Amino acid sequence: MKNNLTIYNTLSRKKEKFEPINPPFVGMYVCGPTVYGDAHLGHARPAITFDLLFRYLKYLGYKVRYVRNITDVGHLVNDADEGEDKIAKKAKLEHIEPMEIVQKYTNSYHRNTAQLNTLPPRIEPHASAHIIEQAAMAKKILENGFAYEVNGSVYFDVEKYSEKNNYGKLSGRKIEDLISNTRELAGQSEKKNPFDFALWKKAEPEHIMRWPSEWSDGFPGWHLECSVMSTKYLGDKFDIHGGGLDLQFPHHECEIAQSKAANGEDSVKYWMHNNLITIEGQKMSKSLGNFITLDEMFSGKNDLLEQAYSPMVVRFFILQAHYRSTLDFSNKALQASEKGLQRLMKGLETLEKIKPSAETSVDLKSLKEKTFDALNDDLNTPILIAHLFDGIKMINQIHSGDETINNEDLEDLKSFYKLTVFDILGLKPESQNANSDKKFEDAINLLLNIRLEAKKNKDFATSDKIRDELNKIGIIVKDKKDGFEWEIK
Repeated sequence: MKNNLTIYNTLSRKKEKFEPINPPFVGMYVCGPTVYGDAHLGHARPAITFDLLFRYLKYLGYKVRYVRNITDVGHLVNDADEGEDKIAKKAKLEHIEPMEIVQKYTNSYHRNTAQLNTLPPRIEPHASAHIIEQAAMAKKILENGFAYEVNGSVYFDVEKYSEKNNYGKLSGRKIEDLISNTRELAGQSEKKNPFDFALWKKAEPEHIMRWPSEWSDGFPGWHLECSVMSTKYLGDKFDIHGGGLDLQFPHHECEIAQSKAANGEDSVKYWMHNNLITIEGQKMSKSLGNFITLDEMFSGKNDLLEQAYSPMVVRFFILQAHYRSTLDFSNKALQASEKGLQRLMKGLETLEKIKPSAETSVDLKSLKEKTFDALNDDLNTPILIAHLFDGIKMINQIHSGDETINNEDLEDLKSFYKLTVFDILGLKPESQNANSDKKFEDAINLLLNIRLEAKKNKDFATSDKIRDELNKIGIIVKDKKDGFEWEIK
């Protein structure tokens, strides 16, 4: 197994040669979504980043156990251990059970990530299915002297932990600064210090999601779930923990502290974080209200969008930036990605038309080496894609007769592009591009507006005929007070 892969370890703040703990096995844990709303463009970036890593590790010959969690309990509206559970709040708004919210948006997330052609994780545990293990870890931390119980809630004692450990080593924060910045808030809650965090919270009477424990009827803290589920499925020490940069503090910092307080040693060898997608320099998020859902991206139904963008255009857009760099949304950038993807796919179509010659005049070895050097350099996809476009120029020159390639090298070139473009980058040809999807959608909407006009004129025969004929071809029409909705069954 030839492995020249280096990855940037957030913990050491440098690139390190990837050397798994127990080769050829690799344990990789990635923080998945809190499922209380539709997945947005910001969710696509970690899904694609760690899908790329998963694909490349498998190509290198590793047996990867990829675990990605679903957060369905304990993530409160206020990250300072206060407020409603995000999922319970959404359930109240929609007048349904919290687990209906979980199922609805988990299904939506799976549909969107499949559209983006990400491979499913090997294991996808839910926080709500591991309440017993979370209570057990909280108890262990309490018994080890790094937590305290107050009024039925259990809090992690950051100051006590920091006497012998470095709380803040992942994010670069210092305990002295935390103490100084929060001193004036001391005494305003039941915590010893405002920066302490909940391992178990006693549920208020109105709190819907609750479980029994020896301390109270309550629920686990948000940070605890990942410490529990990662070590349950990957062991007390595993290779890679990934997620978005916004999770670095406090979520991942708290994970490190919890795991060491419970087990006596660090659990993770390499911490990896993808950077954020921004809109005009601001983080894209539900809380800021500036997000674009993936369904909106694919349909074009958002005021920030000038057109619809297909899943592969979105994937290519994300891959054109290094995963550790900020990626700013703009229609101009997405439209450039659409043209770039079309050019790449057109080049692959040209590759299939090439007739071999007796000799080869092009330098395939250099192209392949440069491409894999880029991948091995902390997954440098922008450089990789640039080399692939250099190869497309070469393909066009061969096709025009300006360069030559023999049969063996031609098959090698085809295999190389299949491997890099489809198997590793995870791109795929699309039967319909975003513009043709938009035209199809516009045609359906035109028919339904004609139907709406027929209903207003009491021409129910025409109205019913349009609905029934659409139904025959798999278009389900739903009448609403203010118009209509439709979906493909």
